[in-house]
Amino acid sequence: MSDRFAVEADRRVVGVAVRAPGGFRFFSSEPAFFALEGRLFARSRALFQSVAKIARKQRSRLLQAGSRRT
Repeated sequence: MSDRFAVEADRRVVGVAVRAPGGFRFFSSEPAFFALEGRLFARSRALFQSVAKIARKQRSRLLQAGSRRT
């Protein structure tokens, strides 16, 4: 695995993960993922799970907002 890699959610890059002592540090490029900014994840899998959780919440909010308009 590389020392750094792009992190994607819903087919778009939402940040970058950089190898750091103890795991991977996340740097967000999307406001929706700022809650994870600078956080250290022991494993890349934990990072991907956290990103996916936020992405699911974001999709749910968009769907709810869309259904209220119709």
